[in-house]
Parts: sequence; structure tokens; C-alpha cells
Amino acid sequence: MSILFTHIKELVQVREHTNEPLRGAAMDELPSIKNAYLFVEHGRIVDYGSMEDFHPHPAEEVYNCEDQIIVPGYVDSHTHLVFAATREKEFEDRIHGLTYEEIAARGGGILNSAAKLATMSEDDLFNQAQKRLKLLISLGTTSIEVKSGYGLSVESELKILRVVKRLKEENYIPIKATFLGAHAIPANYKNDRDGYLKLIIDEMLPVIGKEHLADYIDVFCEKNYFTVDEMLRVIEAGSAYGLKAKVHVNQFNAIGAIDAAVKAGAVSVDHLEVMTTEDYDALSGAKTVATALPSCSFFLGLDYAPVNEMIDKNIAVALATDYNPGSTPSGNMNFVFSLACIKMKMTPQRAFNAMTVNAAHAMGLQDEVGSITKGKRANLLFFKDIDSIAAVPYHFGHSIIDRVLVNGIDIKK
Repeated sequence: MSILFTHIKELVQVREHTNEPLRGAAMDELPSIKNAYLFVEHGRIVDYGSMEDFHPHPAEEVYNCEDQIIVPGYVDSHTHLVFAATREKEFEDRIHGLTYEEIAARGGGILNSAAKLATMSEDDLFNQAQKRLKLLISLGTTSIEVKSGYGLSVESELKILRVVKRLKEENYIPIKATFLGAHAIPANYKNDRDGYLKLIIDEMLPVIGKEHLADYIDVFCEKNYFTVDEMLRVIEAGSAYGLKAKVHVNQFNAIGAIDAAVKAGAVSVDHLEVMTTEDYDALSGAKTVATALPSCSFFLGLDYAPVNEMIDKNIAVALATDYNPGSTPSGNMNFVFSLACIKMKMTPQRAFNAMTVNAAHAMGLQDEVGSITKGKRANLLFFKDIDSIAAVPYHFGHSIIDRVLVNGIDIKK
């Protein structure tokens, strides 16, 4: 299938290449072409430019887009999409004053989700996750990372990752799987931390490697969860199976995890609500992408990650949803866009770069998605009757997307 879009009001995030994540002043640049054309063939971007330089392309479908802005689809580099049940009771508990840590100490939180998931069949988990994913795609997410971590047993962790593998096979968007067995210490290992780590390393990882169930490995490195040394032990074990690290750090405390993760070659460090001078220094100029999760801060009432300070310190910043049943029951990247601008004081340009180019780097997908670049997937969002990309975060709480294309196919038809 070949498609030609002509007279586009504005074609946004146009880049010849995206070999490196954006940093510093580059985060303020959002290149675009007004009165543009875009030619898509076999699901890929083949050509684009100004209508002043237009030369005919034989196309099976031609659209006049004089009232539309076209941008690359959102890239969500941190989600927990596969879960068994929502957690409204804990939502009420927080309203009554309990903290996230207090709820977890009472057997809620991650352990609650793990208990519910253990009794659900793989088919039911898949059907639920597929339904959620379809909704997210309609909201503009055209690439996504999905973690395990609500299993905490060999059987359940593998069940989640097999569901993610099925999602990859059944959907056309890029999906990356992350193994997060080190999400919490399960109740039956409460007095045997080392035993649970050995279970992850000696029993879970070999199967994951053999069945090619994961692309990345993750650890929740935080007080009352996993220490820096334990994080490094899990990262090292995962590297033997070709799994690079994407890790949870600095959500509630700064305990030296960022410096250790950067030195271990982590692709991204995620959360970052609490930062120290040493953390900024470790990330400045590093290849590791700093991923902020503003919907989590919104839902839990936490401080927001200091993203503008990071950008000013030459740190590559991305944004993601953290979609999960406990701390972020929303996978809407449009809302993340709004929070980034309203609560984190990012300009629309900085936020959009963080949700596209840099988020693609946080998933190792920089050559596939995240910009209007020749050869990349035609994963595109269309906005009608708006004057600039700033209209998207301005209209907080809902989506104003008119069309979503995945590999050149309109998924809203």
C-alpha cells in the first residue's frame, strides 16, 4: 500500500537522523515543515518535504491534509500493562491517609497484584491486556514497553512474559518486554531474600533466555525493596542472557542506584522523583536515558521529577506513563503530555521530544520510531483544526487525535 499526504498544515518532528538522544538546548528544538507532503509505502516513511519542492509520487491513496498537523506516534517506554485486577480499595486507603509504603507493608501494593495474578489463566490475562493495548493505541501510543513483576514466582513471571510475547505476535506496533522479577520480595521469601534472588537468577532467567521472553531486565531499587548491590547482581545475571537494564530508581529515596546503574550500562533509569547532586553528575552526558513518570506523581501525590534541571545539566530525558493498577491506572500519553507542561513546567517542545525521540532511545527503537525520518515506520498521529502541537497538552484530560496510523494503516477506520 502506498499513501500520499499533501498540503499538510504542519509536519512535526522532522529529522534526518536520530542517532543520539536529545539533550540540553536540543530539547527545545522541534523541527517541522509547514505546507508539507509525506509519502508512505509498505508501512514506512519514504519521502517528505515542502509542497514547494513537491514532485509527484504514484500512490494508491492520496489525502489533502491542509487542515491537519501530523506527528510521529507516542512512544511509551515504561508500563506494567499485564495485570490481573485494579486496586480501588488501596486508592481509598490513600485518601484516608495511608502512604504507598504503609499499604505495601500491610500486604497491599505489588504483593496484592501478585496474589490476584497467580489465580488468573494466561488466556484471561492476555485478553485483558489486549483490550487495554487497543485502547492505548487509539489514544496515540504506537510503541510500548511492557514489564512483568506482578508474578514473583517462576510460574507467574513466565506467565506474564508469555502474555507479552503473544501481544507482540498479535499486534503491529513495536512492543518490548522487560523482566521485572525483582519487583518485590514475595511473602514466602520474606526471611530469605537471597533465596528469592537465587530463584530469579537460577530458575527464572534460564527459561526466559531459552524462550526469548524478554528484551530487558529491571529491578525496583528502593528502600524496603532491593538494594543497590542486589540490583547489580540481577543486572549482571540478566546480561548473560543478552538483557540490558531498565531500572526503577529514586522514587522515594536516593540510595546511590543511579550512579551504579549508569556504570552498569543501563539503557534507562526510571522514576527519579528524588534527585541529588551525585545523581545529576552520574547522568550528565551519559548514554543512559532518564525517564520521568508524571502520572505516578499525580496519582500518589509525590513530587514530580525535576526534568528541567536534568535537561539543563545535559541529561537525556524521556517521559512515560508507568501504567499499572497501583500507582498509575492510566496509560494515556496525552495526559502525560499535559502533566509535563502543567506540573513539570516543560515546554510543549521539550515534552514532545521526551515522548518521542528520547523515549524511542529508552526502548532501543531509535531507528524505527519517534520521528518523521525516511525509513522509519509510518506510525503517525493526525490532529485536525489546531494551530500548534501545544493544543494537545492544553486540552488536558482527553484526546484530540483525529487519526492514528500504525505502519501506514488507519486503526480508527
